[in-house]
Amino acid sequence: MNQSRRTRSSFRPPSSQHGAVLYVALIMLVLLALIGIVGMQVATLQERMSANYVAANVAFQAAESEVRARELEIASNVPFPNEACTTPFDPTAWAQALVDGTQVQVVRTRNIGICTGECSAMGGDTSESLCNLYRTTGFSRDQDSVAASSSLAAIDTIFIKP
Repeated sequence: MNQSRRTRSSFRPPSSQHGAVLYVALIMLVLLALIGIVGMQVATLQERMSANYVAANVAFQAAESEVRARELEIASNVPFPNEACTTPFDPTAWAQALVDGTQVQVVRTRNIGICTGECSAMGGDTSESLCNLYRTTGFSRDQDSVAASSSLAAIDTIFIKP
C-alpha cells in the first residue's frame, strides 16, 4: 500500500498575496537615500571646515613670517621704521582698523625701552637691557584682496635684541 504523500507547494494563488515585500523594499530604498544625503552633507561640512582651517593657517603663517623678518632686521641692525611713542598702541584696535583696508601684510615695531624711558640694564646682563626690547605686531590676510579673504591674523610679540 503505497500512499503518496501530498507535498505542499510554496505557491499561493494571486488572490492570497498582499505585496509586503514591495513595501519593505521601498522603505529600505528611502532609508538608503536618506543615509546617502546625510553622508553628502557631512562630507561637505568637513570640506568647508578644512578649507577654513587652511585659510586661518595661511593668514597666521604669513603674519608670523612678517614678524620674524622684522626681528631678523632688528637683530642685524638693518634700519627699519621704528614708531614714535607719542600715542599708546592698541594691537586689537589697530588690527580691526586694517580689516577693511587694502593692505595684505603690515608690521609695526616699537622700541619699548625708549617708549617707557627705562633704558637701563636689568641685573647687569646687557643682552636684557630695556633698550633692547622691541614690540612687533604683524597683520596678514589669507588672500590678496579684501573680498576674497576669509581669514585674518594679528600677532603681537616682544623681541629681545641679542
